[in-house]
Amino acid sequence: MNIKSLLLGSAAALIAVSGARAADAVTVAEPEPAEYVKICDVYGAGYFYIPGTETCLRIGASMRYTIGVGDITGARAYDIKDYDGSINRTYSKSSEVRMRMSTGQETELGSLTTFTEFRLHFGTGNGGVGDYEAYQNGSGSVTTNFAYMQLGGFRVGIDESAFSTFVGYAGNVVNDTIVNYGSFTTGVLQYYFDAGNGVSAVVSLEEGSGYSTIDSYVPHVVGGLKYTQGWGDIVGVVAYDSNDGEVTGKIRADFKVNQALTLWAMAGYGSYNDDVIGPSGYYTDWFKNWEGNWAVFGGGTYQFNEKASLNAQVSYDEGKNLAVVVDVDYQPVAGFHIIPELNYAHNSDGFVGYNNLQLGGDQVLGKKSAWGGLLRFQRDF
Repeated sequence: MNIKSLLLGSAAALIAVSGARAADAVTVAEPEPAEYVKICDVYGAGYFYIPGTETCLRIGASMRYTIGVGDITGARAYDIKDYDGSINRTYSKSSEVRMRMSTGQETELGSLTTFTEFRLHFGTGNGGVGDYEAYQNGSGSVTTNFAYMQLGGFRVGIDESAFSTFVGYAGNVVNDTIVNYGSFTTGVLQYYFDAGNGVSAVVSLEEGSGYSTIDSYVPHVVGGLKYTQGWGDIVGVVAYDSNDGEVTGKIRADFKVNQALTLWAMAGYGSYNDDVIGPSGYYTDWFKNWEGNWAVFGGGTYQFNEKASLNAQVSYDEGKNLAVVVDVDYQPVAGFHIIPELNYAHNSDGFVGYNNLQLGGDQVLGKKSAWGGLLRFQRDF
């Protein structure tokens, strides 16, 4: 046997072995497609099941940028003085990001849900619309506006006062608080009851906030009753301020005139006397933060089409504060809003802006009338 024959024999043996092994090779199956997110439609759009649990989760957010001008919604002159002391006026600008997280799970005691919302604020100019929380907490601040859990009708945590939420706040305009109508972020212990046939009720024990935080173990108390039908609804709330021992109430009615037009009216009355400093050391209680004993509000929304609506609101209180706000909410595409708005305020005593703190403004002394405007861009997702 020569070397050539040996090499040819070895090659043939290797080919035979390789063929045998190839015939015995195991074929690896292609991985089956996996459904990584399971949709949960029990609580509305956008929810999905957290893998391995029966809990549904929804994550959402909104971003807004607002430009304001004028005495009501522009930057205050004392914020932007030149070195020589001259007074200038300019735009106010504010931005805000709201991050939201909601969960839901069905239990033998009813739905177990949570809701959390954090807000990141940045603003320039104390008078800027949307700057109020940045003005209070510092530009670039982060606030926790909602953080509550609810089992059935029982809710506990950080929410906005039922005195404002149960009646549906005020109108659909941006500046709905030039004449203020209620209280907002607070710790709550609440119970919601649905009696059926359109009748619902709420009882809310509240902590208050800021100067109106309770000063004893006795909470502020809110009770409300609502009747809802196809034509609209009627709702009333009564609130007790435990610090000052005062009572405030509101009643509101909403009417669906047709598919395009909705109208609403609201009136409030409080026993607190604004001329006398109460036990808390301040003029207004947690609930009646308009001027004088009474205030009235009204407005409506006209839906031109699926992309545009006209919103208007008029407010007036016993302190002779008048506010008129009109805007257009235009959505060129779903989830993106462009809102131009015009604001007017009048007070016969020359204190326009006295109840304007929700706008981040202070008193505009010596002025009976003031104008302002804004342009807001908002993305919801």
